[in-house]
Amino acid sequence: QVQLVESGGGLVQAGGSLRLSCAASGIISSINSMGWYRQAPGKQRELVAVATNGGITNYADSVKGRFTISRDGAKNTVSLQMNSLKPEDTAVYYCRAAARSGFGYWGQGTQVTVSS
Repeated sequence: QVQLVESGGGLVQAGGSLRLSCAASGIISSINSMGWYRQAPGKQRELVAVATNGGITNYADSVKGRFTISRDGAKNTVSLQMNSLKPEDTAVYYCRAAARSGFGYWGQGTQVTVSS
């Protein structure tokens, strides 16, 4: 089992920045990748960014050049630096850890609101 705790959401004006963090605990040796997803009202949950243990990263086209995902040396924390935020970035952001088995663990979510 893996537990994920997110922090760092909030309200920011368009053009501003926020940093999200997610700490994993439990059987973290089973984790193969960690990432961030988001879900806006009335929309499906979508991938924002993901980083594998090997350092490979992938971003949604809508956030490339603005968001940066990073993992710490112990690989039990993942952060998302969000710059140049837009109102359309408003959503609940979820941390996800993927185990080598393919099973996924989710955090409780943190609200990000960008005002225009």
